[in-house]
Amino acid sequence: MSKAFRELLKKVGSGNHTGENLTRQEAAAATKMMLLAEATPAQIGAFMIAHRIKRPTGEELAGMLDAYEELGPKLQPKTGNDSQVIVLGIPYDGRSRTAPINPITALILTAAGVSVIMHGGDRMPTKEGIPLIEIWQGLGIDWTKLSLTETQQIFASTGLGFIYLPNHFPLAAGLVPYRDQIGKRPPFATMELIWCPYAGDAHIISGFVHPPTENMFRGALETRGFPYYLTTIKGLEGSCDLPRDRTAIIGIIKQNTVLERLHLSHNDYGFSNINPPLPPTTSELINQIESVLKGEPSEMMQSALWNGGFYLWHCGICPTMESGIAVTKEILINKNAAQKLEEVRGAIAALQLAYKT
Repeated sequence: MSKAFRELLKKVGSGNHTGENLTRQEAAAATKMMLLAEATPAQIGAFMIAHRIKRPTGEELAGMLDAYEELGPKLQPKTGNDSQVIVLGIPYDGRSRTAPINPITALILTAAGVSVIMHGGDRMPTKEGIPLIEIWQGLGIDWTKLSLTETQQIFASTGLGFIYLPNHFPLAAGLVPYRDQIGKRPPFATMELIWCPYAGDAHIISGFVHPPTENMFRGALETRGFPYYLTTIKGLEGSCDLPRDRTAIIGIIKQNTVLERLHLSHNDYGFSNINPPLPPTTSELINQIESVLKGEPSEMMQSALWNGGFYLWHCGICPTMESGIAVTKEILINKNAAQKLEEVRGAIAALQLAYKT
């Protein structure tokens, strides 16, 4: 049993009257001890549930990020290219009600020349919804087969990368079973949304559900000296997907500025209030996504236009939301996003062939 960890556990697990928040250094130390299995399973489970009840502070999230940065993987900037990379912070436990649009958005952005990094693992508690990795597999891109070096090569050649926890950060993947055992999302589920597995200039776009989460995020970034630019989206099921059944609430968090708030209404841009539901099977979902990539009209196409328009505008590719929607439509109708998908497939196939010969 780790005596050092026990002292940290006592601080966060002593209740409302005597419990204390951890300092940044203490949170980093506790996270490292959990990742490295220096704490016992009983201690790790107790810490996660106690910290879940207490709720993390921005300083504690900063310490957790420090530990992930020290022990976790990072994709490197492409040679000769110092442009900002988009890192999408999406809940690891997937989607269970609404169809995910993020993979389409990633293809739209990369087709427009904006590099994108996603991260996550397999089906995960507590929701056990469809994860990103399964969607990409359905689209013919199996990130689970790639080492970090191979993923770096694909990112460098195509602008799209995926950090797959079981392969690239097994220490973090080793903590996943505790999510099932405690029956609640631990503080790491919040921290993951603003984790940056990239070594260059990054723009994190993070989904969130509860308004206090934005303040935690800001506190973490302030503590760490704002190492990257953050946009928050109160999206579908906590993701980065803009909703169509309500006003999209977006926060822009930069150093030395107040939080800038955007409110985007689907009605103002001619979209209905329908969020495409998650189909009963993964194969049906893949068929719907492929239909969008062919430029075929559907409710999912409308959501792709709504999201793509925002992202192209917000990332500086288009001067207005309206022009972003128009360019997104061109990218999909002209099958540029579908071509990007084929490019990534081809790059992976060529890489695997080269290793065999």
